[in-house]
Amino acid sequence: MTLWVDVVRVAVFANVALLLALGYVWGRNYLQFRSKHTLGLLLFAAFLLTQNLLNLYFYLVHPDLSPWWHSSAVPPIVWRAQMLLHVSQTIGLAILAWVTWD
Repeated sequence: MTLWVDVVRVAVFANVALLLALGYVWGRNYLQFRSKHTLGLLLFAAFLLTQNLLNLYFYLVHPDLSPWWHSSAVPPIVWRAQMLLHVSQTIGLAILAWVTWD
């Protein structure tokens, strides 16, 4: 099960890094162009970043949930599902970053 936990952690950290980079680019573009489109992208990044930071908090820091997530009480299928969601999000954000910087 630790493999799934590690994959989820790496994916969530990658999501945070990608969202910070995208938020920086979109924030800079919004300040320059004042476009509603870039403001929407910036808000999208902010909400998704909040969600990923909360995931990290629950997985690593929360006094009640962190030990539970890392115990054998969580079935491996739950970790596989979490992994699928987080890795899918990482792939989507990587594609969005590629399109943004192209």
